[in-house]
Amino acid sequence: MTIEITFGGYQGDNSVHTRGAKSLAEAVERLSGGAARIKFRQNIVEDGHKASDLLSMTESGELDGCYFSSSYLADRVPELALFDQHFAVPSRAHAYGVLDGSLGQRLKQEVEANTGYSVMGYWDNGLRHISSRGGRLNTPSACDGLKLRTLASDDHQRVFRALGFDPRAIDVRDLPAAVADGTVDAQENPLTNIYNFRLHDVHRSITMTGHLLGVALVLFNRDAVESWPENVRDAVHQAVAEATKDQRRFAEEDDVICAKALRADGVDLIELTADERAAFVDATRGEVEKTRSRFSVDLISLFEHDIALADAKVL
Repeated sequence: MTIEITFGGYQGDNSVHTRGAKSLAEAVERLSGGAARIKFRQNIVEDGHKASDLLSMTESGELDGCYFSSSYLADRVPELALFDQHFAVPSRAHAYGVLDGSLGQRLKQEVEANTGYSVMGYWDNGLRHISSRGGRLNTPSACDGLKLRTLASDDHQRVFRALGFDPRAIDVRDLPAAVADGTVDAQENPLTNIYNFRLHDVHRSITMTGHLLGVALVLFNRDAVESWPENVRDAVHQAVAEATKDQRRFAEEDDVICAKALRADGVDLIELTADERAAFVDATRGEVEKTRSRFSVDLISLFEHDIALADAKVL
């Protein structure tokens, strides 16, 4: 008998998350020898849900698994806000070092102790940049008073207020309409989302801040996982590891592809000078420190240890 595992998403065919989920489905069937297969509900928004419903649907058991931004669980698992330190992680390689190191393991334990999820992986949710209707947002003063769509995270909103923005939390389902009708003047997202949600049809300027590498948790309902035979659990764990490598590669490649496509469509991609980036870092430093101050010394030590290990590999 084949075990059917339902896995939910909220994006279209070209999404790096959708492609990662399809890689996961292929790997589960192959590695389990057909003992399990993924039924992929690719885009629950098309069924009338908010994207964030993936979390409640998975925890309740309506879905067996999903991917979703770690920021949305930071209220319940405060340690996840370590991923929300704007301008604090130098590169993707450093971020992966943290996710795959001792800190990633510790955060997995924290999530599982405080929720009904099992964390099986960390996907690349994209380097985040700021798009706007026009004008060069290359200094904090240029951001003053602009309505900015951001994630539903107090830490994110504090940081953007420090830059002068008026932040608004809007579900991704409602984001394209909010951009199109002027509910927001600006928003922050990876290039892949800006391009695939066609936000650039209205937002013709993108400031390449790279202020944060978003993290998407690969979550499964813990009761469901525990109900699977051992061979299926092992196969799913191995499949997530394979799919994670694929998904991260898709994310890196997609940045190059989307940047080229956006430029070809006449969108202005504004690269910050070292001094301009330093001004953003300086303006947000106090709020980032407030985020860090909530964490225990040992948690910060794990973060810095894994960053240092990644540093050595990068160098």
